Amino acid sequence: MDNKRWSVFLDLDNTILDFTKAERTALSVALAERGVEPTDALLRRYGELNIACWEKLEEGEWTRDEVLVRRFELLFEELGVSVDGAETNARYEGLLHHGHWFVPGAEELLKELAPDYDLYLASNGVESVQRSRIASAGIEPYFKGIFISECLGANKPQRAFFDACFARIPGFDPLRAVMVGDSLTSDIRGGINAGIRTVWLNYNGKPGREDIVPDYEIRSLGELPALLRKIAG
Repeated sequence: MDNKRWSVFLDLDNTILDFTKAERTALSVALAERGVEPTDALLRRYGELNIACWEKLEEGEWTRDEVLVRRFELLFEELGVSVDGAETNARYEGLLHHGHWFVPGAEELLKELAPDYDLYLASNGVESVQRSRIASAGIEPYFKGIFISECLGANKPQRAFFDACFARIPGFDPLRAVMVGDSLTSDIRGGINAGIRTVWLNYNGKPGREDIVPDYEIRSLGELPALLRKIAG
């Protein structure tokens, strides 16, 4: 490995912390409290709407506040029920603050990588929620910096998000930097836009996209240390 340390940017949700499990738990409570039965089919539909809304943010079409409320409004419109989307989102986010679950192997990965790499978190999540989950998980000491889009004024995959990150890292070298994440549209496209290497964490073997091609693809976090050693030479 080169003597100069490499910068490794890690997404948080479903890369380090299991957001899918946290989301399902919080969402089920928030919906049930409002008289909406959180069936598996309904939770799946919310997930589809949620992804579509966040993609609107990534494309610069919607603001963060619009995404957070509209995902619930769209769900309730489909159900034909009169429930306040903003109030539901506030309750949902409040529930998300509590507790955390690690993606399998994530905690061990951070312990292994931290001595040899400069690790940075790069997240599009809501700051208050992410800060709470990071604190609950006790992972902040592993990172040289934690970058949350709400604080930076730009979102992944925008180049402005990464430029803001890079500006906060003394002596940053884009030739010795890697973005690792599970989202093609956010993490991988963002890394490409920023001109750094990308590693797609494709847990479930999802089909790729011709317009967003990562430099590397892995199926589990356990593959990452060896890949980083290969990349760093």
